[in-house]
Amino acid sequence: MKKVVYSIIVMGLALAFLLGLVGGFGCGKQNAAKPSTTNTSTVGQNPLLAPVDYLGTMVQAQKLAVKTTDLASVNKAIQMFSATEGRLPKDLDELVTQKYIGRLPEVPAGMAFVYDPNSGQVSLKPAVKQP
Repeated sequence: MKKVVYSIIVMGLALAFLLGLVGGFGCGKQNAAKPSTTNTSTVGQNPLLAPVDYLGTMVQAQKLAVKTTDLASVNKAIQMFSATEGRLPKDLDELVTQKYIGRLPEVPAGMAFVYDPNSGQVSLKPAVKQP
């Protein structure tokens, strides 16, 4: 009879342990949360659309890289103009006419170069539509 009772207790504890109901066997610690794996998708994303999402991200990264490179080349031309001429250019077209840059880079659709002749800084801003 004792064997049956001990068997039931052991089997109950084993089942409780497997189901995560008992942990540490009386050490007072709670079960730690299971760490997430790297292969799980975040909520709301469809794994079947992952290639499309990846390509979209790559296109956005390429646009940002081109924009950053274009701005850097124009800023470098302004620095060379300033070092050689002793002044800042009046406008960006002066960089082209004085041969400091072959041509102004093309800007992304809906954007425009904004040049401040007082500070010599150029940036890309959304283009303002003329009425």
